[in-house]
Amino acid sequence: MEKRKFARMDRDSSVIGLGAWQLGADWGEVSEDTAFATLAGAVEAGVTFIDTADVYGDGRSEQIIGRFLREHPAGSSVTVATKMGRRVEQDPAAYTLNNFREWNDRSRENLGVDTLDLVQLHCPPSAVYRTEQVYEALETLVQEKRVAAYGVSVETCEEALAAITRPGIASVQIVLNALRHKPLEEVLPAAAEAGVGIIARVPLASGLLSGRYDENTHFPENDHRTYNRHGGSFDVGETFSGVEYHIGLEAVRRLTPLVPEGATTAQFALRWILDQPTALSGGVSFSASAERDSTGKSVTVVIPGARNAEQARGNAAAADLPPLSPEVHEQVKAVYDELIRPQIHHRW
Repeated sequence: MEKRKFARMDRDSSVIGLGAWQLGADWGEVSEDTAFATLAGAVEAGVTFIDTADVYGDGRSEQIIGRFLREHPAGSSVTVATKMGRRVEQDPAAYTLNNFREWNDRSRENLGVDTLDLVQLHCPPSAVYRTEQVYEALETLVQEKRVAAYGVSVETCEEALAAITRPGIASVQIVLNALRHKPLEEVLPAAAEAGVGIIARVPLASGLLSGRYDENTHFPENDHRTYNRHGGSFDVGETFSGVEYHIGLEAVRRLTPLVPEGATTAQFALRWILDQPTALSGGVSFSASAERDSTGKSVTVVIPGARNAEQARGNAAAADLPPLSPEVHEQVKAVYDELIRPQIHHRW
């Protein structure tokens, strides 16, 4: 699989990673055996980047990943990015060095490692991104070898731009997909200029962009696509990218004819993200002259979730698709501009 570099970590990553939220909680039930099979399917397909968090299943996701990588021959070649900060009340005053050490100790125990590859602030209150003491504390964690590198996971483009200005930030994780274009305008170019890696999350818009759902789809009660559809438990932008479900379905129906022959809708959606160049002409339009190799692309890794090994392998195969044509990118933009932009572009 193609690899791209996290410049500030001096570490390569497969362009398709694995988001492991569903291995912990909030996506219906996933057994431990199924979780292990999912991880195996991803790693054997070339995935070398797994994203998790201490809050996913209250540590279950981290624990499963840790056990899997200790038992799997390829475990030593995988980068594990975890996140911290969502297990406590969301008060900027909680983001202290002592708390960071406590949270890191728990994640290191869960994952069974001395040093975390990458730890990210997990969508904290906006004020945290501008607090000097927070970055000083993160630097201390690196000096103490508790973490090898640190980054942030954000909800808004404004938060991402604030973090990118910090010299120690290795990565920014942000919602980016064919139904969420705003990061293309400023965040991706700024990150490329600064050498900050971009981790694209919610790349399938909570499954909408898989093309498998319709108006009759039922999600379990313990699935966030049921209980957080209106932002009742956390930021609504994490569920279907904040797009109203029926509008998202209509957008996907219009995008489906663009899917290349032999590819799935999900693979098409992932390829769209991988194609994004470091510089865009006219905001979100795709330039025909953009470089067609990894040196000209602005997303380091895309982290789709998967509930089983088949999905994990299918997602990884998106890296094998040829780049989409400029005409296809323009048509994706047209669907976004008509259906999605009026609803959500101003929000995140």
